[in-house]
Amino acid sequence: MKPDLAQMRTTLLRSPRIRRIIVKLGSGTLTDESLGLRETTIRALAAQVARIRESRGIQVVVVTSGAVAAGRKKLGMADKPRTVALKQAAAAVGQTTLMRAYERAFEKWGGKVGQLLLTHEDFENRVRYLNAKNTLEALLSHGIVPIINENDTVATDEIRLGDNDHLAALVTQLMGADLLLLLTDSDGLYDRDPHRFADARRIPLLERIDDELVKGAGHRHGGSVGTGGMASKLQAASLVSASGTPVVIASGLSRRSILDVLDGKETGTLILPRGTARAPSRKLWIAHARQPHGTILVDEGARKVLLEGGKSLLPAGVIGVAGSFRRGDAVSIGDRRGRVFARGISGWSSDQVEKGMGRKSAEVRALLGEDVPAEVVHRDNLTILQEDRSIR
Repeated sequence: MKPDLAQMRTTLLRSPRIRRIIVKLGSGTLTDESLGLRETTIRALAAQVARIRESRGIQVVVVTSGAVAAGRKKLGMADKPRTVALKQAAAAVGQTTLMRAYERAFEKWGGKVGQLLLTHEDFENRVRYLNAKNTLEALLSHGIVPIINENDTVATDEIRLGDNDHLAALVTQLMGADLLLLLTDSDGLYDRDPHRFADARRIPLLERIDDELVKGAGHRHGGSVGTGGMASKLQAASLVSASGTPVVIASGLSRRSILDVLDGKETGTLILPRGTARAPSRKLWIAHARQPHGTILVDEGARKVLLEGGKSLLPAGVIGVAGSFRRGDAVSIGDRRGRVFARGISGWSSDQVEKGMGRKSAEVRALLGEDVPAEVVHRDNLTILQEDRSIR
């Protein structure tokens, strides 16, 4: 390992500033096609968490998959459930098995666990978002390890968070964590699929994640028990690293992955944080936790003042609108070529934006009424994204 990479790992991962980490385990790590739940993996996790809590005082939040896969085993399903009802039934049955395994594993070390099942609405709604944060903070303050999963018993395809890699990224931002550790059935990101190519080489460090890298990763590590793959981990890592937090993708099948990562050893793939300051919690919530209901397009002048001047978006700079949204909904903000560079909470509905765009404030009041705010998106409700994104 090059000295600069070794020093980088030591500086980032052995830093006393790391006081809280999020550890995510996927279905491919936690479950086996024939054996069901891998309780040995959960026991190894509990042992490592107990050690770092005792020796370094680090708080740990676990984001876990495995409920549906564990439920499949109990229900005798040979393949993934193909209907929403069967998937939710498998999750309901498997969740009890999963939590019993976590409880037994942590009790061996004198630890206690608490379960949180979250949905899209828990991140979309600001009150519920803060309630979830307060619950997690209370658990941690009492020395309890939170075990988080998406509530698959009620989630449908239309309102799913996507996968637990994305959930882990959102929880990292929710809790202001200092490190996200994504544990998988591979010991990091490779330049080629290690399952197919013997000469594949692990990539120890990533400074930047772009669309080409994500596309190349594909779902090469996805299996019949999981919902994501290496691509979903890179997308989650991109979201977190853009917010100023490092990410490590490492093996969940090793009994020492967490300890080795926090000791700065050469293991897994380290994704460097971009920027030195973490964005305020509310700004991160606007940027990533809320799903945009539409897009507001702006001219170059408006784009410049939003990016450089920290100003509000006024109707005069708006040149187009896409989608249907109400006042208070989250929206994307893009330039005339459709590249999204900001997110915000709209003070206007899409109909009002369409009628008032390009007009001055006095004209807007006469057209739409005095109760319409002067700003389409107020600067306090607007956050700039790290990279431009095309409208999807």
